[in-house]
Amino acid sequence: MDNCIFCKIAKGDIPVKKLYEDEQVVAFNDVNPQAPTHVLVIPHTHIATLNDLTHDNQYLIGHMATVAAKIAKDVGHAENGYRLVMNCNQDGGQSVFHIHMHLLSGRQMEWPPG
Repeated sequence: MDNCIFCKIAKGDIPVKKLYEDEQVVAFNDVNPQAPTHVLVIPHTHIATLNDLTHDNQYLIGHMATVAAKIAKDVGHAENGYRLVMNCNQDGGQSVFHIHMHLLSGRQMEWPPG
């Protein structure tokens, strides 16, 4: 997708400090952090929303969660806890229409989230 900022990041057209990358996903710090650690995990493949997942790409969500858990452990927040969030469409809070997972940690999370 030519206009998708996350596709541009995944391709390397927009430079970010990558915390993790493999053939499936890229992880980097959110530019508008909502917690001391706020990392985005995005797939290289453009999938607009969670509604667009198919049987062929459903494994990505598990891989994204595994990568986020590794990062939480690497930054020392796995033991105290962290939150993983995926938003879907406008009412769900999605602002970039390329699926992504938020890893939030380093502070007490509130419930309900808002």
